[in-house]
Amino acid sequence: MSKKQKLELTWIDKHVRPKLEPRILLEEPVKSYHAKHRVASTDVFDNRLIFGDNLLALKALEAEFSGKFKCVFIDPPYNTGSAFKNYDDGVEHSIWLSLMRDRLEIIRRLISDDGSLWITIDDNEAHYLKVLCDEVFGRANFVSNAIWQKKYTVSNDSKWLAETHDHVLIYARNKEGWRPNRLGRTAEMDSRYRNPDGHPKGPWKATPLYAKRTGSEKEQAFEFVFKNGVSWSPPKGASPRFPADALRRMDDNDEIWFGSDGKANPSRKTFLSELKLAEPPAPTIWLHTDVGQNHEAREEVKAINPDDAFATPKPERLLQRVLELATNPGDLVLDSFAGSGTTGAVAHKMGRRWIMVEVIEDTCQTHIIPRLKKVIDGEDPGGITEAAGWKGGGGFRYYRLAPSLLEKDKWGNWVINHDYNAAMLAEALCKLEGFTYAPSDAVYWQHGHSTERDFVYVTTASLTHEQLQQLADEVGPERSLLVLCTAFRAKLDAYPNLTVKKIPRQVLSRCEWGHDDYSLQVENLPKEPAKPGQQSLFDGEV
Repeated sequence: MSKKQKLELTWIDKHVRPKLEPRILLEEPVKSYHAKHRVASTDVFDNRLIFGDNLLALKALEAEFSGKFKCVFIDPPYNTGSAFKNYDDGVEHSIWLSLMRDRLEIIRRLISDDGSLWITIDDNEAHYLKVLCDEVFGRANFVSNAIWQKKYTVSNDSKWLAETHDHVLIYARNKEGWRPNRLGRTAEMDSRYRNPDGHPKGPWKATPLYAKRTGSEKEQAFEFVFKNGVSWSPPKGASPRFPADALRRMDDNDEIWFGSDGKANPSRKTFLSELKLAEPPAPTIWLHTDVGQNHEAREEVKAINPDDAFATPKPERLLQRVLELATNPGDLVLDSFAGSGTTGAVAHKMGRRWIMVEVIEDTCQTHIIPRLKKVIDGEDPGGITEAAGWKGGGGFRYYRLAPSLLEKDKWGNWVINHDYNAAMLAEALCKLEGFTYAPSDAVYWQHGHSTERDFVYVTTASLTHEQLQQLADEVGPERSLLVLCTAFRAKLDAYPNLTVKKIPRQVLSRCEWGHDDYSLQVENLPKEPAKPGQQSLFDGEV
């Protein structure tokens, strides 16, 4: 009997996956920032900006934040074809797909069951990415492909068609349990309503009294005579929207329109005051007039750093649209391709909590941190500041990825990294072993726990039988303890409540140690800078 087959996207080395090390995060307080004047209602300081490779950063977040993010927005490298030299197209696309697949798999685990993923991408990889996301999230969880009008002018030097849009691929973690928010009504929508007859309910718009008949409906005779003597029946192939008693009530309340001369086909008056309660769903075409465009985004970034503007930032209004649909105030938002920091800036102004990851440290210092400081201090007049009514407040913490836990000594042996102090080592090993890091001030051997009765103890000491026996006595028969040490001299079956393991031998096979860059999945490929105005294949915006 043959195995059940499925549709899937294949590429070179698809089944090669990195063995990621779950790094710990180290705060750099000098780069963290809090509002100069605290505002109680917006005094949020648990936002995070993380510097480091974003695949390792996603892995670092996994233990603490699995199922916690209501919205993930990413603007990944678009793979414009400029990243590699002297390599065929199949290899390049394969690298990009592996780069995205590895990140998307962790992102899926980070999204809450009622959360969603939003990805901006252009035509170059949009359709491959759609199929890849179908594999990772499940085709049934595809929500929509929104089209964003990123330009409003047409380039005359286009060889084929003028490219004026990008895609926004939208996936839910669980589509059946996820619903986007509705958009508020706009002034343009409301302007379509008039009140030519001075009706006491206010402005209205004429709408048909009939609807197209479905294939299962049988045609039935229907005729209604209004109080002005007009006789009405739905046209062929249509059915009345309302029964006779409802039509009679509307007629009695002057909610039927017969035209300014009283002779037109009757229509229902749909009142704006009643529609205010039913906000419209978002369309899948996002015009630049509603959500901004590239030039607007560049001007926003120039206000932060006029000498070093990004080539491809996203406008704040675009992120506002995403967060309006996907989140509510207080929800947690993730962007693992931070770029110029638009996601964090907009989320902050909208009262959402956020985490961003950026691989280029200079970008953090020259763009993201200055931008966030202006937002926090209420000194950023651009973007959505006025629309959101933002006055300042809150803060963020700056983190970097810790170095690899293990390094090779001069003889080529794997040893514990000399940059690790005792607290860092304990936290890192808790993460590797699946324990929650929670050191106790009162009990020296409690560095973390997996349950209320299962603990872990980390030490670089070589433990003797006497020391292990003392630990066993203190732990007691009702609890268990995992002991991670560099060496021990004892028979392990002597301590039924202890599990004793050596480090680093205990963890050597777990991960790829000393690997700090997962931008590439194929070794020894040269990096070529992207052309002006393009995005590189590599992590982050150019």
